[in-house]
Amino acid sequence: MRRLIAYFIKYPIAGNVLLLLILIFGFFGLQNLRKTFFPEMESRSIRIQTVYPGASPIEIEEGIILKIEQQLQGVQGIERVTSSSKENAGSVNVEVALGYDPQSVLQDVKNAVDLISGFPTGMEPASVFLREILGLAVRFSISGDVSLEELKTYAQQAEDDLKLLQGISQVSLSGFPAREIEISVDHQKLEAYGLTIDQIAAVIGTTNLDFTAGQIKTDKIEMQIRAKNKKDQLSDIGNIELKTTPEGSSIYIKDVAQVVHKWRDEAYENNFNGQLGVTLSVSHTTNEDIIKVADLTKAYIERFNDTHTDVQAHLILDQSKTVVERINLLVSNGVIGFILVLVFLSMFLHPYTSFWVALSIPVAFGGMFILASFYGITINVISLFGMIIVIGILVDDGIVIAENIYQHYERGKAPLQAAIDGTVEVFGAVTSAVMTTVIAFSIFFFLDGRMGEFFPEMGFVVIATLLFSLIEGAFILPAHIGHSSALKK
Repeated sequence: MRRLIAYFIKYPIAGNVLLLLILIFGFFGLQNLRKTFFPEMESRSIRIQTVYPGASPIEIEEGIILKIEQQLQGVQGIERVTSSSKENAGSVNVEVALGYDPQSVLQDVKNAVDLISGFPTGMEPASVFLREILGLAVRFSISGDVSLEELKTYAQQAEDDLKLLQGISQVSLSGFPAREIEISVDHQKLEAYGLTIDQIAAVIGTTNLDFTAGQIKTDKIEMQIRAKNKKDQLSDIGNIELKTTPEGSSIYIKDVAQVVHKWRDEAYENNFNGQLGVTLSVSHTTNEDIIKVADLTKAYIERFNDTHTDVQAHLILDQSKTVVERINLLVSNGVIGFILVLVFLSMFLHPYTSFWVALSIPVAFGGMFILASFYGITINVISLFGMIIVIGILVDDGIVIAENIYQHYERGKAPLQAAIDGTVEVFGAVTSAVMTTVIAFSIFFFLDGRMGEFFPEMGFVVIATLLFSLIEGAFILPAHIGHSSALKK
């Protein structure tokens, strides 16, 4: 190690090249880091979605959910299974255990569900998929003195406009009841045509279908038989044939009933500032930047308000604000720390020496950004907290090395020799001090559960920053002190 330190001190051009490479590649590494609210995590949640039209929650539970849960008991890599049942549908959530490949477990779950043969007749094919992890970026409301139908139209237009923006892909609407199709039967017409409500329900149930009916296999081809006759347009439902009269004419649903769209009859109302409102939630995926998504959304809100007078958009929640505040706090702390080191260390050592000690702050962060870009680290509230913590201990090793070099110079040694001896003498102690902090933060890599997914980024940030600070203090700082007049005060 003495030879390596002496090499950098005798040939400072090597240290300067190393310094420039760290700063340049650190800058580009920083540009590649995306901003998220929490650290990125691989999705470990598998959802099994089932739809059984007309079934009660108990029928969903007993006829579908319990069978799926029993079938999943033999699948490896499952940590926990939870489920919920409601009218017409049910879902099963499967959490993948740590140490297992989610894609492999997903395929095993699909195979297990496909082996179930006792599902009720009329149930739609189960959907099995790995849930995508989304992070909420912005939530805003569109409100005004208009009807709920008009508000929904405005919200749907806003949703389409936002999805057209480059960088936004996930927008969801809420704040209004679900829409449903209502068939209002006229009893007088029903009696005139000799029909009953049960007959109409049976016809709709047997004609409005979308299901798989098996396969046809030959020597050359294999064909899937599927009845795809699901109708969701009012005109299509109204034209469903109920019966044929003896005269040969057809009776349709529209002849005995009125088919209309309506809001589901449920006690649900969303208000903002005393006015009816609809909420839009804009989220970011693992490939999108929360600050960019938030900025695009807030710019759209301004344009929306400028072009609409009967309704207005109001920001409710901005998750990027916390990330921006943490970034500003980190930058301000870094600048203040740099200035304080320059001012106070200059009172005891040469200002030139103080500058190179303070330079360990940008150099250490530059090196950390290089590694972070390779390991998929994002700028989030957890990693930023680690950066803020480590600022206070970055210049410690540089101060110790610089002061010891000056002490050796005061003993009568030449500047180059003082730089070599002073650095080598305290290098072991400085390295040990850094390693104690490294070991302390290494614990984050061994945590289990949710904390084990969040906090390793904090440990990575602190450890990488400290190691590059040690490199700057041991190889770059002594070279510039030994080749300058910093010791000759």
